Amino acid sequence: MPSERYLEDYEPGEVFEFGDVVVTEDDIIAFATRYDPQPFHVNPQMARDTIFGGLIASGWQTAGLMMRMLVDHFISPAASLGSPGIDELRWLKPVRPGDRLRCRTTVTEARRSRSKPDRGLLRTVVEVLNQEDEVVMTVKSMGLYRCRTAG
Repeated sequence: MPSERYLEDYEPGEVFEFGDVVVTEDDIIAFATRYDPQPFHVNPQMARDTIFGGLIASGWQTAGLMMRMLVDHFISPAASLGSPGIDELRWLKPVRPGDRLRCRTTVTEARRSRSKPDRGLLRTVVEVLNQEDEVVMTVKSMGLYRCRTAG
């Protein structure tokens, strides 16, 4: 857990790999039933007749699983001030029952704020990979972080 990591502790070009979550059929159906009840997410029989050829996880479930891995392994609870948003999210491959997911996060920018020097902006590219090392989702994100020193 990166509890004491501040903005200055992230270097552009640095890569972090972490996480390990197995996606089950039950998890896919439960999430989709509540939040994204399209047939290819909730009904294995109907999903076979779609372009996916079987049940797949909602992309929003994949995003939620990514967020959990980020909170557990990357985002510092001592320094994180939340996020102003993401610039881009792409779902590149379906996530299927039995897939094992992990994250690869690359720091692209760590910049102190000129107007509020006690904090700064951390930009990252997050890739979610499956057990075959295939990238299933990418996110270009921003986070606001406290600085270790006030400037």
